[in-house]
Amino acid sequence: MNYRKSEAKQAARAQFRGLWAAITTPFTPDGELDEAGLRRNMRHFTDVLQVDGVFCTGNMGEFWALTTAERRRVVEAVVEEARGKCLTIAQTAHHAAHETVELTRHAQEVGADYVALINPYYPAMDEAAIYEWFAFVAARVDIGIWMFDSEYSPFSMSPELIARVAELENVCGIKIGGSLEHYAAVERLCGDRIVLSHPSERAWLTLMRDHGQRAYMSSATPFLFQTATEHRLREYTELGLAGRFEEAARIAAELEPYRELQERWLARWWREQRVIPIAYLKAWTELLGLAAGPVRLPLREIAPAEREAMRADLERVGLLAPAAAGV
Repeated sequence: MNYRKSEAKQAARAQFRGLWAAITTPFTPDGELDEAGLRRNMRHFTDVLQVDGVFCTGNMGEFWALTTAERRRVVEAVVEEARGKCLTIAQTAHHAAHETVELTRHAQEVGADYVALINPYYPAMDEAAIYEWFAFVAARVDIGIWMFDSEYSPFSMSPELIARVAELENVCGIKIGGSLEHYAAVERLCGDRIVLSHPSERAWLTLMRDHGQRAYMSSATPFLFQTATEHRLREYTELGLAGRFEEAARIAAELEPYRELQERWLARWWREQRVIPIAYLKAWTELLGLAAGPVRLPLREIAPAEREAMRADLERVGLLAPAAAGV
């Protein structure tokens, strides 16, 4: 971090821009942390895809299945590989508030630029307790904190609670995974104090144009839709950020086949069965040549027939063939 605690909100306004990738945690075939694969992936994200930031140890990174030592090592490796190339944000929340403080201090000490804290998820609590949890952590660290109002959490934070947490000195942003109506309500209450980001790529251009969103943060889409030769997501992002919305919209429309596959293979599993689709996400990225490996229990692996069907889909839309040379 290159700012003081009191400057976190201002720094976030200046630094959150463009495409931020929420990355997976690769494992070896026997289920161990694949640090070499993680570092190779990072070089692809930074050197080939030229992402503006990397979000690690979040939902896409199976944070709940990592040991504390593994979470620390992932953050260290990501920060080391990102240094001088892109910014980093580490998800450091734990069900224990004291452990959250320790993980957050570690991210701060090894050089992460920001941290994100997913909603406290166990045990059940009221909004006053959630506020106290955020206040407890924020008071004990200097790094800028993003709230992470994840749709995978058993309950969502109300706009009023979000606005109250936003008053904390070093709370500087929020990733809102719910409805756009919820996003708009939060924006009305505290959009002048913290940075807001929604992970819907389909809504990204609208959010830029109508809400002034500047960072597409905490999504795997930057490496699902892009390869060494496929850069249309970045192209329309830069056009949109420059205010050239009609040009951006024409390019964005060309990505509809990718969105249809994302809906088929990722989004619908959560919507229809409440299953976090990390196994399918890892299969997609592995087919593109990235390190991924298995998921950890209690998630289940993708079936071989499903993997082959996914391969055929990626080949059909042209994502698979050009990707192999870029990793």
